[in-house]
Amino acid sequence: MNHSIRSIISMAIAGLTITVMPHTAAMAEASFPTKPLTLILGFPPGGGADHVGRVYANALSKVLGQPVVVENRPGAGSTIGAGIAARAAPDGYTMFLGNSSVMGSDNVLYKVDYTPDSFIPVAQLTSSPMVLIANASKGIKSVKDLVERAKKDPGGLNVASSGNGVITHLAAVEFMSRAGVDLMHIPFKGGAPATQSVAAGDTDISFATAPSAKAIIETGKVIGLGVTSSNKSKLLEYAPIAETVPGYDISNWWGIFVPKNTPDAIVQKLFDATKTVLAQEQVRTSLEAGYEEVTPSASVAEFQKYARAEGEKGLRLAKTSTKTVN
Repeated sequence: MNHSIRSIISMAIAGLTITVMPHTAAMAEASFPTKPLTLILGFPPGGGADHVGRVYANALSKVLGQPVVVENRPGAGSTIGAGIAARAAPDGYTMFLGNSSVMGSDNVLYKVDYTPDSFIPVAQLTSSPMVLIANASKGIKSVKDLVERAKKDPGGLNVASSGNGVITHLAAVEFMSRAGVDLMHIPFKGGAPATQSVAAGDTDISFATAPSAKAIIETGKVIGLGVTSSNKSKLLEYAPIAETVPGYDISNWWGIFVPKNTPDAIVQKLFDATKTVLAQEQVRTSLEAGYEEVTPSASVAEFQKYARAEGEKGLRLAKTSTKTVN
């Protein structure tokens, strides 16, 4: 076989390969999913994130017709799980339950090997404001009382959080910034010890997740002052802090993320399936039992815009929070 014939055959094979490969990829996308999926959670079993993830995974498996396995990979403020998800194959079979931290603050607070561009935001699931609580015997009856007392005695009041850099800390940082007050930050290893410290009178106030806040308020040793969302919560009876501190708005939310380079068609399939999941009354009821309000995205593009904006806010607060780390 002479050189010219070999060249012609090589070019023909190359052309066939170029034609077949996109066709094969398109077929894979069209038939997705054909095997079990994995939802990575950066938190241990039993918490609020775990509840959201398992309710979602169970319903999603029925919609997609494939098992969705929840994999808890806790540690380092959920960054261990996020790193595993970021390095996964971009084929839609590995998802991550995340929030604004992967879109910004993780890069300030932790040594991570990913950036916001390592993920594609797919769809929002829920949103949940926190509750500002105060020790019942401290004489702080309202957000107005708190602001006035904090201004009279800068640094004299302390605020408990579930750890440096986490959302309950960032909520306090934003409050100090918006209200123009200075509070002493006291970090704890988790939400339960933080709220218990308020109940015991060891600390004055805390921005607590709704389940933690409601549980400790029921003891009668703690009162609720307001919710951290700018709008009134459908699930909580407290008025927004923003009514006293204009512009204050910070909530914890959960959404689905996949590794960058995941095909658009697969991202859209996951979005559509998620929309179907969140429309189910049983799913909504189960999530609301944990004070998680179902907040479905209108489109992939809308959630991506929202996640990036929230990431920028988290990044700003994280940078500020390093000044209040104890």
